[in-house]
Amino acid sequence: MPVPSPDPLLIDARDLLCPLPVLRLRKALATAAPGTEVMLLATDPAAHVDVPHFCAEQGHTLVSSLEEGGATRYHIRRGG
Repeated sequence: MPVPSPDPLLIDARDLLCPLPVLRLRKALATAAPGTEVMLLATDPAAHVDVPHFCAEQGHTLVSSLEEGGATRYHIRRGG
C-alpha cells in the first residue's frame, strides 16, 4: 500500500473551467495513498460547489478553502 507524502501535492487548475479542476483532482487522488494531502488552485467559480461536493461524494476531507490572489486554494485530504 502506498504511503502518504509528507508534502501536499499541488494541482494548478487556474484558468481551467468546469469540470477540469475536479477531474484533475480526481486523477491525482486516484493513485494517492489514503491520508495524502492535495492543494488545488482554481479560479473557476463553479469549483466553490464542485470541490466540496466531490469530496463529500468520494469520502475525502475538504480541510480548508482560502481565497488568495484571485484564486481559491482548496486543501484536501484523501479518504481511505
